[in-house]
Amino acid sequence: MRTNFRRLAGGVAVLAVSVMAALGTSGTALAAPPVGNLGTLSVSKQAGNDLDALSYTTSAPCVSGSDGYNLFVYGPGGFTNGLIGTTPTDVGHSTSSPITVLQGLSFRDIAVDNTTTITPGTYTIAVNCVDLFTQQVLGTFTRDIYFTSATAWQATDPNAPVTTTTALSVSPNAPVVQGTSVTLTANVTPASATGAVQFKDGAGDLGPAVAVNNGVATFTTTALPVGARQLSAVFTGSAGNISGSTSAVVAYQVNAPVATPTTTSLAVTPGGTAAQFSTVTLSATVAPAGAAGSVQFVDGAANLGNPVAVSGGSASFTTSSLAVGAHSLTAKFVPASGAFEASTSAAIPLEITAFAGVSASETITTEVKAGELLISVANQNVTLPSPVMAANGSLLTTSGALNPITVTDTRAGNPGWNVSGQVTDFASGANAINGANLGWAPKIVDKSPVQNITAGPVVEAANALVPGTAAPAGFGLAAARTLATAASLGGNGTANLSADLALKVPTSTQAGTYTATLTLTAI
Repeated sequence: MRTNFRRLAGGVAVLAVSVMAALGTSGTALAAPPVGNLGTLSVSKQAGNDLDALSYTTSAPCVSGSDGYNLFVYGPGGFTNGLIGTTPTDVGHSTSSPITVLQGLSFRDIAVDNTTTITPGTYTIAVNCVDLFTQQVLGTFTRDIYFTSATAWQATDPNAPVTTTTALSVSPNAPVVQGTSVTLTANVTPASATGAVQFKDGAGDLGPAVAVNNGVATFTTTALPVGARQLSAVFTGSAGNISGSTSAVVAYQVNAPVATPTTTSLAVTPGGTAAQFSTVTLSATVAPAGAAGSVQFVDGAANLGNPVAVSGGSASFTTSSLAVGAHSLTAKFVPASGAFEASTSAAIPLEITAFAGVSASETITTEVKAGELLISVANQNVTLPSPVMAANGSLLTTSGALNPITVTDTRAGNPGWNVSGQVTDFASGANAINGANLGWAPKIVDKSPVQNITAGPVVEAANALVPGTAAPAGFGLAAARTLATAASLGGNGTANLSADLALKVPTSTQAGTYTATLTLTAI
């Protein structure tokens, strides 16, 4: 059942549902994956999804004596014994040159048509050269593709062994002063190898492992100790088939810094006095401006918050929690490394006066939303079993049920609602089944306790009318029929509706798959 949902003005929601009934369908599967005794297949692309209908080219011509070919797909689960992807045909067939074969159905369609699903694993594509008259297989071309999920495939085996190499580069060039920002870059070959790199200094780890992205992993640190460092990169693959590798060791010299003197000054805003709970900002300036480190703001002997990183020679701290009374505020520069000396500002006095109180007002507003009426179907396909002959031989019959239809009403005023349905004629090419031959017995699957909902009356199917014939009054769904009604003040909430379906088909109906559209309207 295919669904087309749209919301209409005035609170009307319309849902189009396609209902299918199958007549005379069949398919034949081979017993097991055959051997590619004629050669292999090349595929039109190297990766894709389950919606692909690929084309394949044989490595040689079809064998002499064949006049056509077919295509089967073998794999895990429902594909074990082979499912047909291209029915026997002679289009492009040749016994003198390689042929190109178009897969007639997508992988998903093959699975759906055979009531199965795609599971990850290896799938074998088999193109058989056949005698179209006897259907005898005279030779086969094969190749494998690999589904890594239920929807994605690739032409190469994801479990094939991958051998890697790892190279390490370090920037800037040594020697450097302790505290310098040093970046280690690992290049893993091939770039497609997935995994992580652990950077090391001798036997010790430098931080956590870093995921490889397109063959590259980087790590930056300012914490290399003084001395001759022995840096390396160890790659570990993310899967068992991806081998690990270790770079050559890079010798790297880190020298002790010569400390540079610093000065720190402090400004406080507002200055002199401030009211309790008002915002006070402390701004520190560190010279030289390139000094790396942080500033700890201090009130007397107590720290104010955590240290603040210096950026461009400046750091600031804002507080509104200073207690009433006299305060002596200072800023202490804490260098990030031995490259700079620590320094402390002169103390700045600040008097905090008692809070005198303030007033404010608030406006409280609420809005009742108009709400909306929605109708939807989670499962979009309804397939009725193939009709069978009635006991008296006068017609064919089949039955089934609609998938649950969800109606949600959040409209203000709780006006109630009505859901109705109307079906088109069933069509299969130029052939048709009169839509009046479809009837239903509505039912309420579940509803909210506060809802007052009544299922619509049973609508009997017309008695196997031929296309174009009008149904007797009250018969069939060719005219709009009520599925369910919610009373006024009883519609707000969520309800799930359904109906048992019955279809009566004339015995004169030609074999085929017939599809009709059932339109469900909530108003």
